[in-house]
Amino acid sequence: MKIGIYPGSFDPITLGHLDVITRASGLVDKLIIGVLKNSAKKPLFTADERVALIEQVLKEKKNLPDIQVKAFDGLLIDFASQQNASIIVRGLRAITDFEYELQIAQTNHKLNPVIDTVFFTTSVEYSYLSSSAVKEIASFGGDIRQFVPECIVQAVYDKYKMIRRV
Repeated sequence: MKIGIYPGSFDPITLGHLDVITRASGLVDKLIIGVLKNSAKKPLFTADERVALIEQVLKEKKNLPDIQVKAFDGLLIDFASQQNASIIVRGLRAITDFEYELQIAQTNHKLNPVIDTVFFTTSVEYSYLSSSAVKEIASFGGDIRQFVPECIVQAVYDKYKMIRRV
């Protein structure tokens, strides 16, 4: 069984992420979306909330094969090994992404040569899209419906309402 890991913060998951998930799921028998618990960043959603949001999105996409969502911390290569993955999936929006991702892929390959990294260029309609941009737009009450799956739009707005009350 060929297992792939698509890691990221997914804070929140965007249509660009979903595009990569859909395409990458065709490469492997099982795709694990690895939600990074990064203590260096201050995410909008907790890791558990991000896992739940992704699972909600996947539930609505009935045509996707075996996909699991798991939170992890530590080294990605260690997580991939623990999951018996042979492929790490990464999305590229621009050439600057490639330079950064290439270094990480080469380092990961040095740490574990059995695991390869596969790059997906984003579809043109999502090449500008990032979770950071979505959060900035949402924080000012802007319309994010064209950037994230419909089923999580309200969750993003509700999170900002909750933050403003605190």
